[in-house]
Amino acid sequence: MNFEYPFAIEQTRPDSFFVKFIDIDEAITCGSSVEECIFNATEVLTAMLECRLEDNDEIPMPSKGDYQYRTAPSASVQAALLVRCTRKDKSLAHLARALNASWPVAQRLENPKHYPTLKQLERAAAAMGKRLVLSFE
Repeated sequence: MNFEYPFAIEQTRPDSFFVKFIDIDEAITCGSSVEECIFNATEVLTAMLECRLEDNDEIPMPSKGDYQYRTAPSASVQAALLVRCTRKDKSLAHLARALNASWPVAQRLENPKHYPTLKQLERAAAAMGKRLVLSFE
């Protein structure tokens, strides 16, 4: 799964730009340059997805299409999203049983403030019939 979300940058004044995400209405920011906007976009996306994960709110998948700008949230948020999206309608208790672990251990895998180990992610993927694939981009 790819969690690169598209966003638009609009110049509002000669030294001011506005950023709005296509899929997450509350994810907005600004900057004094395009480079600053891209950095700020990653930060605000991470924060908004953390909030949605913590509140157990719906998280839309990123829009497909040809957008000029895309960014992904932090690695810990991506890991939590991967586990949550892959688990789908199965309960955390089901995941915990498959991992032979306690419910809090399974719950931490979906906590964006928790940094799971690669071993934990590999075990979770296997428990859900998947495999973990890593890449640098």
